[in-house]
Amino acid sequence: MAVRDWAFPCGSLLVAMGAMLTGCASDADVVLTGGAVWTGGGVASGEVQTALAVADGRILAVGSDVEVLKRAGPATRRIDLAGRLVVPGLIDAHTHFIAGGFDLAGVQLRDAATPQEFIRRVAQFAASHPSEWVTGGTWDHELWGGALPERTWIDSVTPDNPVFVSRLDGHMALANSRALHLAGITADTPDPPGGTIVRGPDGEPTGVLKDAAQDLVFAVIPEPTEAELDRALDAAVAHAASRGVTMITDMGTWSGLATYRRAHAGGRLPIRVYAVVPIATWRRMAEYVGSEGRGDSRLFWGGVKAFVDGSLGSTTAWFYEPYTDDPSTSGLMVSDTAELRSQLLAADSAGLQLIVHAIGDRANDWLLDVFAAAEETNGARDRRARIEHAQHLTPASIHRIAELGVIASMQPYHAIDDGRWAEKRIGPERIQWTYAFRDLLDAGAHVAFGSDWTVAPLDPMLGLYAAVTRRTIDGANPDGWVPQQRITVDETLAAYTTESAYAAFRENALGSLEPGMLADLVILSRDVREVDPVEIESVVADLTMVDGVVVFERGP
Repeated sequence: MAVRDWAFPCGSLLVAMGAMLTGCASDADVVLTGGAVWTGGGVASGEVQTALAVADGRILAVGSDVEVLKRAGPATRRIDLAGRLVVPGLIDAHTHFIAGGFDLAGVQLRDAATPQEFIRRVAQFAASHPSEWVTGGTWDHELWGGALPERTWIDSVTPDNPVFVSRLDGHMALANSRALHLAGITADTPDPPGGTIVRGPDGEPTGVLKDAAQDLVFAVIPEPTEAELDRALDAAVAHAASRGVTMITDMGTWSGLATYRRAHAGGRLPIRVYAVVPIATWRRMAEYVGSEGRGDSRLFWGGVKAFVDGSLGSTTAWFYEPYTDDPSTSGLMVSDTAELRSQLLAADSAGLQLIVHAIGDRANDWLLDVFAAAEETNGARDRRARIEHAQHLTPASIHRIAELGVIASMQPYHAIDDGRWAEKRIGPERIQWTYAFRDLLDAGAHVAFGSDWTVAPLDPMLGLYAAVTRRTIDGANPDGWVPQQRITVDETLAAYTTESAYAAFRENALGSLEPGMLADLVILSRDVREVDPVEIESVVADLTMVDGVVVFERGP
């Protein structure tokens, strides 16, 4: 196929016209040859070439080695791909990004497989951080059989440290006695709306707080300083770039947005960020958009995040039927339904993007009703409402997501993580439509992928492996867990590129390697289209580029 060039390599039509008179260099800044270039642009239109050229921060040309090398000049950097694969910059559509930066410096409990190891790590961290709050964690009680941790495990090893360490899904956390005291939580403290204080047989708090109950402790944890926020962001950015992530959507806060703006103004934001704020502040965001616009190609805003329910792991996801392993509950709404509905409709009327967490089947159906009401009440527009997670669906809701044009913003790694124990929670029938990637794509829905970092690792290759194989991380499902919901490598790459760009209203500049698009790209160490799918998780990013600038390059 003939090489495809960007028509105006000097940056704009006006500049290109001037170049006809004064001369303008059309040499590429970088050329990549000798590999495979997956151009993206959707599964149907995605093509594979062997070479690519970049100039002035944009894709200059895509084609064969011979054709693309014609765009090289004396100063052009030439990269031999040696058979490696180039893909558009990978976009993580759902992160808790600055929190992830803090967690990189917090206690690490994600792979603590026994209560003894849990206790040892907390003790070690507390000893090296005297009198400080111990946070982070991302523990998983399923690793040691499902018993929830208790404050008595760690009280004796943390006498001077308040401790509040989260479960990996962020929907419950363990506080030690010192943290409970600071928060004023006793046996007489009532459960707050949308939350649960887990109690022992004697009525005393065990230390585990679910969903909104966590806010009681969050309220007494000191706010981080600007310097601490900046350091957390720097750590998170470096971590993301090393995994080939060139853009993230952050389910964040106003302090997070301010942190991004400081970094951007100081030239310290090498990746792209879509900064989302809580739904309760929708009026403030509407006013902010009115006064500040919606940002630029590096940092932008205009979305609001809400929660319908909790999580499966915490038995707080909202279902029609009770939990199989806890028939006393069918989950809960973490927000008042009337208030949340009013906020969502009002934010939509202000032109903001609705980005809403829903896990259980009843939560998803409730949210789809609200999205339909938004269109009926506020009129048709390109709203791109998003369901974050869309985890447990009914067959009817799968088709309704497609019909309403709603984006299913999903995290494939959750399928191979939760798949270890999800069936005991909700039984064999309901899991058939859990992380229903195949059914959603077949229905014609938009599916965007992300990680939910720090709930899951911020590594798109692990997500790609999960979506294609659905092999649970315990090795118990070598042929895939709910294997009928597997999808292809091309479909998964599209969900991490074109579709995630679409989910953020950025598909006209990002998500594909067509000439004229912004030069965000990744060189992967191996061609994920050709390797055995079980080997995908070992593939790494060798080079990450944003706006034509290398922001990460792996050493030899």
